[in-house]
Amino acid sequence: MDIELAYDMAGTRLCGIGGVVVSYDRLGTRPRTLGAWPLAYEQLGTRLSAVGATDITYSRWSGVPHTVGQWTCEHTKFATRLLRIGPYDLRYDQLGNRVRGIGPLEIFYDQLGVRPRRVRLPGEGGLLPDDLLLTLFLVLHWQEQQG
Repeated sequence: MDIELAYDMAGTRLCGIGGVVVSYDRLGTRPRTLGAWPLAYEQLGTRLSAVGATDITYSRWSGVPHTVGQWTCEHTKFATRLLRIGPYDLRYDQLGNRVRGIGPLEIFYDQLGVRPRRVRLPGEGGLLPDDLLLTLFLVLHWQEQQG
């Protein structure tokens, strides 16, 4: 099953994952909802602290994600790359700067190789399971923030 990733008119903000809408605040700088899930941020920061009822914690010293709900996050030795979120391994391209896969998902980029355009999940079906949708959104969001 192929899932299209939709962007705004300028092509800079992720606005949809399949049929799930990503809405933004009034200034258009931060996502506010992922479908029916509200997104919460730290009071003084720009770090995402919750997606719906799923809390996100960060490492005190390096600022990298530590947990997503009940799942732990694994990183490389010096916390330069996220390797795993819960049960899902992340796969990177040869240079190690773009995520190419999350668990069973395969991510395809545009012709310039800059922006993810679609995601493939083996098998048939209409929507991504909630856990994969959450993981995909978080990985794309964090990848965009690293910029």
